[in-house]
Amino acid sequence: MRKKPLLLLLSALLIFICYQVYDFYLDNNDNIQSIYLVPKDAVFIIETQEPIDNWEAITESNTWKHLQKNTYFKNLTGHLNALDTIFKHQKSILDRIGNRELLISAHVFAPKKYDFFYVVDLQKLSKLNIIKDHLNTFASSNFKINNRKYHNHEILEIYDKTERETLYISFIKNQLVASYTHLLVEQSIDQYAEPQIGRNLNYIEVKKDIGYSDMFRLYFQYDYLDDYLNVFSSKPNELVTTITNSLNWSGFHFDLDDNHIIANGVTNTKEKAAPYLKALQNSGKGKRSIPEIAPNETAFYLSFSFDSFSKFYENFETILQEDAEQFKSYLDGTEKVENLLDINLKEDFMSWIDDEIALLQLPSSVSNSRKNIALVLKADDVDEAEEHLDFILKQIKKKSPIKFKEVNYKGYDINFMSIKGFFKILLGKLFKDIEKPYFSIIEDYVVFSNDPNTIKTIIDKYEAKETLEHFEAFKDFNAQFDKRSSIFAFVNTPTMYNSIYDFVDYNKKQNLKLNKDYFICFPQIGFQFSPDEDLFDSKLIINYEDPEVVKTKYTFKTIKKETVTPVIAIDTNSSSDKPTIHEDAIFNIPEMYPNDLTANEYIKKYPNGSIKFSVQLKDGIKNGKYREYYDNGTLKISGRYKDNRQKGTWRAYDNEGKLTSKKNF
Repeated sequence: MRKKPLLLLLSALLIFICYQVYDFYLDNNDNIQSIYLVPKDAVFIIETQEPIDNWEAITESNTWKHLQKNTYFKNLTGHLNALDTIFKHQKSILDRIGNRELLISAHVFAPKKYDFFYVVDLQKLSKLNIIKDHLNTFASSNFKINNRKYHNHEILEIYDKTERETLYISFIKNQLVASYTHLLVEQSIDQYAEPQIGRNLNYIEVKKDIGYSDMFRLYFQYDYLDDYLNVFSSKPNELVTTITNSLNWSGFHFDLDDNHIIANGVTNTKEKAAPYLKALQNSGKGKRSIPEIAPNETAFYLSFSFDSFSKFYENFETILQEDAEQFKSYLDGTEKVENLLDINLKEDFMSWIDDEIALLQLPSSVSNSRKNIALVLKADDVDEAEEHLDFILKQIKKKSPIKFKEVNYKGYDINFMSIKGFFKILLGKLFKDIEKPYFSIIEDYVVFSNDPNTIKTIIDKYEAKETLEHFEAFKDFNAQFDKRSSIFAFVNTPTMYNSIYDFVDYNKKQNLKLNKDYFICFPQIGFQFSPDEDLFDSKLIINYEDPEVVKTKYTFKTIKKETVTPVIAIDTNSSSDKPTIHEDAIFNIPEMYPNDLTANEYIKKYPNGSIKFSVQLKDGIKNGKYREYYDNGTLKISGRYKDNRQKGTWRAYDNEGKLTSKKNF
C-alpha cells in the first residue's frame, strides 16, 4: 500500500516538471514584441539581435574612437556608456542576458530636449526574475536603488551618486525597458495598454521588407523629424519640411566598419506627399550626368531623375488634380505667366528638358551670399532649348520695363529671366529660392541662379575641368550607388563646413573650428531613392576618413578679423633708408562679386556701415569710377575701369588724405 502514495507523488512531481518545461520553453502566449513598448513619438529606432557583440564591435571601430574624443559626442553617448557600465558592474547579469534583441529609440520629450529609450527582450529569463532580483540587490557606494509604482507597474530607480543621474527601469512581460528620462518609461507603460508604432501599417510595411539582416536595423519616423532637428537649430528648412510632410517611414539594414556606413532599405510616402515626389515614384529612373558641370566644391547636390521630363510632368499634373485647391492655384499661376508673356510653358519651356534636374549649393565664397544656389536642367536638344529660351527672353523684353543686355563671360552668354516665382509655380516650394534668375547654357545644360557669380563659378570650374566628374573622391563615392535613380543627394562636408563658417559670428567660428575634426571626418554623405512599386528603394552611405587626411585634400577657412591694408608696402630687402612703394601690390584690386548685373554701381561696406569701396558697372562688368576708403571714411584708392580693366591714372592716399602713390594703366 505504500507504493501507491509514492507513485502519486512522483506522478504529481512529473506533471509539475512537465508544466514548468512547457511554461519555460514552449508557452509564448505571455510574450509581447519589443516595438509595442516604444513610445509613439520615436524619431528613429535602432534594432539589433546581438547587442553585446555589436556594441563591442562599434566601440573598437576607428570612427567611434575618433568621435569619443569630442566633448559633445561623448556627452551624447554618455547615457549609452553609463547603461553599459551599470550592467557590467554585475557581470553575472550581463552573462545571463546574453545576446538578445535590443531596441534603442530617440524621443523629444520637451522643447529643445531629447533622450534615448531602451528595450531588451529577456524572453524566458523574465519568468525566472533573474535580472529583477539582481537589480533589486544591486547597491554600492556609487549607486542607490529605489522603486515606485506607475499604473500597477514597478519602476526601479538606480541613482548614480557620482554623475547625479537616475536610470529608470521597468519589467513588462518579457521585456526590460529603461531610460534616463522617467517620462519615457511611463509612456512605455502606457503603450503596453495601447501600442502605437507596432500597429502602424506604414511601419509594418517597412519592417516586413527589412527583416533581420546585418548587424543593425534603423527606422526613421518622419512625423517627428522637425521636432528633433529643432533641438539643434530653430531655423526652418524647406527641404526638411518637404521631407516631413511627404514621407512616413524609412527602414534600413546596415553594417559598420572602419571607413563606411552602408545602409540599404525602403521608404514609404504619405498620401499627401509633395506632388513632385509622388510623380517621381511613377516616372521611372534616370542617369545622373550633371556632375559633368557641377563644380568639385559643390557643397550639396540634389538630383531628380526620370525616364523623361515630359512623363514626369504629366504625372505631376495628374497628382495635382487630386487636390482641387492646389490644382487651381497651379493653373492660376501658370496661366498668369502665359498670359503676361504670351508664351506656352509646355512648348516653350518644358518640351526641351531631358531626364535630370538638380539643385546645387556652392560655397559662400563665390559671392559672399548665403544662397549660392543653382538650378540645372539637362536639355534633350540644346539648340531647341536655346531657341525657346531666346523666344521667352524676347517676350520678357516686350512686356517688362527692365532692360538687360546679354553679358558674355568666357564665351558663354549670361541672360536675365525676370519672371518672379517662375520655378515655384512650376515645381513647388522647394524651388522657391530660384526667383528672377540669370541663366546660361553650358554644353547640354541650362544653369539658372539668382546670383550671376554662381554661374560664373560653374563656367570657370567647367573650363578648368574642376568638376565632380573629375573629382576622384566623388567618383569613388558615386560608384557605390546605382547609376540610375529618382532622387540622389550628395553632401560634400568639408565644403559645407566652409559655407557655414562664412556666416557665423566670431565666437561661433571659434567653436566650429574647435569641432572641425568631428565635422569633416565624414567627408562624403549620400542618399538615394529609386521607385519600387509603392515604395522607394533607399540607400544611405556615410564615408569616414581620418581628418588629417581630409585636410590634405581641402582648403579650410581660418578666423580673420577685419584689417586695414596699408597703402605703402615696404621692401625689407632694400638698402635704402626710405620705404619702397610697391605699386603693383597697392593697385592689385581683389576680385569682386556684384550680384546684380542690371545695377549701375556695386558697393561694399565695412562692419561699421561705412563704405569700403564702390565701382560703377555696365552689364555686370566694372566700367567707370572706382573708389576705395579707409574705415574712417578717408579716400584710400581712386581710379577708373574700362570694360573690366584698369585704365588711366590710379592714385593711392594715406589715412590722412595725403597722396602716396600713383600709377598709369
